[in-house]
Amino acid sequence: MTSDDLLDVLLAGGRRADRATHVERLPGRAGRAAAWPDWADPDLVAGYRALGVEQPWEHQVAAADAVHGGRHTVLATSTGSGKSLAFWLPALTAVRGSAAPRATVLYLAPTKALGADQLVGLERLLTTAALPDLRVATCDGDTGPEARRWVSEHADVVLTNPDFLHFSLLPGHRRWMRLLRGLRVVVLDEAHAYRGVFGAHVSAVLRRTLRLARGYGAEPTVVLASATTGDPGRSAAQLLGVPVDDVVTITDDASPRGRSTLVLWQPPEVPGARSLLAATATLRHAGAPAGAVDEPSVDAPPAAGRRSAASEVAELLADLVASGARALAFARSRRSAESVAAMAQDHLEEVEPGLGSTVAAYRGGYLPEERRALEGALRSGALRALATTNALELGVDISGLDAVLIAGWPGTRVSLWQQAGRAGRAGADGLAVLVAREDPLDTYLVHHPQEVVGAAVEATVFDPQNPYVLAPHLCAAAAERPLRSEDLALFGPGTRELLDVLVERGALRRRSSGWYWTHADPATRLTDLRGTGGEPVRVVEEDTGRLLGTVDAASADAQVHPGAVYVHQGRTFLVEHLDLEASVALVQAHDVDHRTWAHWASTVDIREVREVRQVGRVTWGFGVVDTTTQVTDFTKRRLPDLAAVGGDVLDLPPRTMRTTAVWWTAPPEVLAAAEVDDGSAPGALHAAEHASIGLLPLLATCDRWDLGGLSTAMHPDTGSATVFVHDGYPGGAGFAERGYRLGHRWLAATRDAIAACGCTGGCPGCVQSPKCGNGNDPLDKAGALRLLDVVLGEG
Repeated sequence: MTSDDLLDVLLAGGRRADRATHVERLPGRAGRAAAWPDWADPDLVAGYRALGVEQPWEHQVAAADAVHGGRHTVLATSTGSGKSLAFWLPALTAVRGSAAPRATVLYLAPTKALGADQLVGLERLLTTAALPDLRVATCDGDTGPEARRWVSEHADVVLTNPDFLHFSLLPGHRRWMRLLRGLRVVVLDEAHAYRGVFGAHVSAVLRRTLRLARGYGAEPTVVLASATTGDPGRSAAQLLGVPVDDVVTITDDASPRGRSTLVLWQPPEVPGARSLLAATATLRHAGAPAGAVDEPSVDAPPAAGRRSAASEVAELLADLVASGARALAFARSRRSAESVAAMAQDHLEEVEPGLGSTVAAYRGGYLPEERRALEGALRSGALRALATTNALELGVDISGLDAVLIAGWPGTRVSLWQQAGRAGRAGADGLAVLVAREDPLDTYLVHHPQEVVGAAVEATVFDPQNPYVLAPHLCAAAAERPLRSEDLALFGPGTRELLDVLVERGALRRRSSGWYWTHADPATRLTDLRGTGGEPVRVVEEDTGRLLGTVDAASADAQVHPGAVYVHQGRTFLVEHLDLEASVALVQAHDVDHRTWAHWASTVDIREVREVRQVGRVTWGFGVVDTTTQVTDFTKRRLPDLAAVGGDVLDLPPRTMRTTAVWWTAPPEVLAAAEVDDGSAPGALHAAEHASIGLLPLLATCDRWDLGGLSTAMHPDTGSATVFVHDGYPGGAGFAERGYRLGHRWLAATRDAIAACGCTGGCPGCVQSPKCGNGNDPLDKAGALRLLDVVLGEG
C-alpha cells in the first residue's frame, strides 16, 4: 500500500478529514551504492550478498573505511539506513584477519532487547557466510555463571550494555583479559540515547574501558551509530574524551527512501465530556503546600473536550490492520500501550472474529522471552500490529511496516523521527501520524507544523566533566587499576582537582605511584548508571507463582499498589499485596471493567542551605532538599467513559529523594509590583518554573529530563512564593548549583525567551513543558513575564 492509500484509510472517505491538521509529504530518493571495499573479508561479502545486499550504500562504505583505518567514527543517518553493516563489516574483518592473539570486538547497546536483536542478525550473517569459527555471544546481567565464563574465555564478539561493563566486566577485568587485550573495535549503538546524566555515566564507563584495554596493550577504534541528531561529531568526541577532529563524522545518508507522509492529527471534540484531568489534579496534590504545582511524570486520564489520544489511535490502528497494513502504535506509558492494544482488538473482533488476535501490546516490564516472541511474530506476519512504548523506538530490526501512529508528542524531534522512521523501511512508502493528546503542548504542535517539520533536531546533551557523576567513576577506575598521572587527561580537565577532593574526603589514597581505592566495598556501588531507584518490583500471579513481568521500583507505588488493576497483554489482574521490602507484587486474575489511577502529594523541603544571597527583595538559595512523593489514594474509572466508580485510601510510605536545588523567592511586595495577585500567582510561578527548567540546559550542559521543579504561592521554609528547580538524581548532579551561580543570567535568558515568543497564551517555545504532570495547567505567560521583569529589576 502506498502512503496515499494508507492516508485514505485513516481519513475514512473524508469523514475524518477535519482531524488531519497538516499533511507533510516527504519525497523519496534513490539509493547511491558503492563497491565493496578491497580490504573486506570475501566470505563476509559473500554472506551479505547471499542475504540480498548486492552492494553497500556509500555512507556504509565511508564509515567502514574509516573504522578499518583506525579512525573513531560516528555514523548518524536515518532509521533503516543499514548502520549495522557499516560497523560489522570492518569489525568482523578485523577478527577474521588477525593472528594470535585474536582480535576481539565489544558491542554496546542501551537496551538488552537491542543487543539480543543484533545477535540474531549477526548469527544469521555468519551462518549464511559459513563462518562457524567466528564466535559471538551476548553477556549481560541475565547471563549465568557458566555461560559468562565461556564468553570471557572464547567469544570473539561480545554483545553487552554499559551496565554490565560498569558492575561486572571492568571490576573483574582480569577474567576478561583475553577480550581486552585483543580489543580492536568497540561499537556504541544508538549513541543518541546517551544523553543527560546517563550520557555522562556512559562516557565515564567508555573511558574506563579504553584505559584498561590500553593497559593490556590494545588500542581499540570506536564506532558510534546514531540517529540523525544535531552535531553528532561533538557528542561522539565528548563521549570518548577526544578532540572533535579525531572523530570522522558521516551524516550523508545514501540509502533509498520511499515516499513518506507525516500527518499531524487532532482527535475530535466529545460533546459534554467532563473535566477528568482537573479532578485528578486536585486529588493528586492533596496535602501539598497551598498553591503547589509540581512536575511528576504521571499517566493521568485524558482531559476534557476531545477524545483521548489512546482511543483515537486504537481506532486508527484497527482500521489500518483491517485494511491489510502492518503498523506500530507508540504510546507514552505502559498503561496506554495496553489500553491501545485492548481497544484495537475489540474494534477488530467486531469486523471479523479472530482478527483481534493479530494485535498485541509490547512494553518494558515483559519478560525477555515474551518480548522476543512478540518481535518474531511481527516479523513473520503472525502479528500485524503492536501497541508499544518507546521500547521499540531503538533499532530493533522490524522492517516492512506500513504505518506508525504516535499517541502524544514523544518529547523530542529525535524521538519523533526515530519512531516515524519505523514506517516504510527498506525504501518502501510509509505513513506516520502524530495524534495530539488533550494537552496545550500537543495542541500547539499539531497546529504549528513548522515546529515539528521545519525545526532542526536536538543535539545530544550531557556533561562528562560533571563532578557528581565523574567522582564515583574515578573511584571505580582506581579500584580497577591504580590511577596514574598519565591517565588523568583521559577523564578530562579538572580531574586532578577532583582527585584531591576525593583524597581529602577519604575516598581515595594518594601514593607516589598514583591514586588507590583501599576500601573493602566495591567502588561500583557508589553510583547507578540509570538512576532507576533500586531493584525492580516483580509482578507474580499469586495462585500459580508465575512471574508476569516487572515494574520500576520508583513507579511501583503508583502502578501496583493494593487494589490496582495491572494489565498484561489484555488480561486484567488485581493487585492483592505489595511488599516493597521483598520487591514483589502479588496479583490475581480478574475480569474487571475499570482501571485505576493513583493520586499523590509532592513536596520539597529544604534540609540544608549551603549558600544564600539577597538581591533586593528577592532571596536566592542553594542547598540540599528532600523531594517527597507519597501515593495517597486511587480512583477506579469505568471503561470506556472513565466515569468514577469508586476508589480507596492507601497507606503507602512516602518516597524521599535527597538532592540539591536552587530556589528564588518572590515576597508579597514583589508579587504586588508584578501585578500578580493570589489568583494568578500559581499560574505565573508555574510558567516561570517551566521556562527556567527549559533554559537551564543552555547553561548547565544537561537535559531538561535531568531536572525537576516545584512552584508554590507560599512555601513554609521560605515564607514566600518560591520557585524550586532541583536535580533529578540522588545526591544532586551539579545542575542546580550551576543555576545558582548564574542566577541573574539564567533568569534573564528565561525572561528573554518568553518575551521573544510570538504566541499569546504560552506554547512549547516558552512556558509549556513536555513532561508536566498537570497538563501545563495553570500557566500564566503574561504574569510570568511581569514577575521575571520585577525579579530581574531587583538586581
